Parts: sequence; C-alpha cells; structure tokens
Amino acid sequence: MTVQHKHLIVRAEVKKPPTDQKWAHTWLTDLVSKIGMEICQGPITTYLDIPGNRGLTALVIIETSHIALHCWDETDPGLLQLDVYTCGELKTDVIFEEIKQFDPVKVEYKFLDREHDLTEIDL
Repeated sequence: MTVQHKHLIVRAEVKKPPTDQKWAHTWLTDLVSKIGMEICQGPITTYLDIPGNRGLTALVIIETSHIALHCWDETDPGLLQLDVYTCGELKTDVIFEEIKQFDPVKVEYKFLDREHDLTEIDL
C-alpha cells in the first residue's frame, strides 16, 4: 500500500439526522467495509441528551486512520459532520452516496491531501 494521507471533511444539513447508537454502529461498520478499509477498534457510539448540544457522536479507528460522525438533531434541518481520514485510497463517491440516506438539503465538503501540505483536491 502506498501511503496517501487523504482527508474528507463533510458538513451536511439533513432532514433525517441519525439518533440511534446501535444504528450508527452498524452504519459505520458497513461504511468501513464499503470503502475497502478494516476496523482496528470500534465503532464507539454515544447519544448526548444535552439541550443545545443534543445528538449522536460516533468514532471508528480504521487501519489507516479514523472516521468520526457527529450529528445534531435539535435544529431543522439537522446537522451532520463527517470526518474521514485515511492513509489509503479513499472512495469519496461511496461516502457521498451513503450520506444521501440522511435526506440532505445542503452538503459542503473539503477534500484534502495532507501528504506534505494541506492541499485541497477537486473531486
């Protein structure tokens, strides 16, 4: 494997933010498989019921780095933040396809090459 240092950061306003920890565990496990990675530890998921900061947080450590998911469901639309960092090949098309199930109304992203600098990559 050639080390690549790719980092995808997604901010999505969604109509269906996830709230179930078990569902998030399965979703992350499936996502790791779909993008061709292997799990080292996790997923770890939690739901915080703190007014003003209520939502789901999940993390999985993959053999090439990590995937973090943070969702807030108090707002309308909800907010989903997804962070995927890997030292391997990153299948961004699969990730954006998976985000569709949250019924996004707005999706923004940055795709970075972190090999030597923080260079933005066009998809």
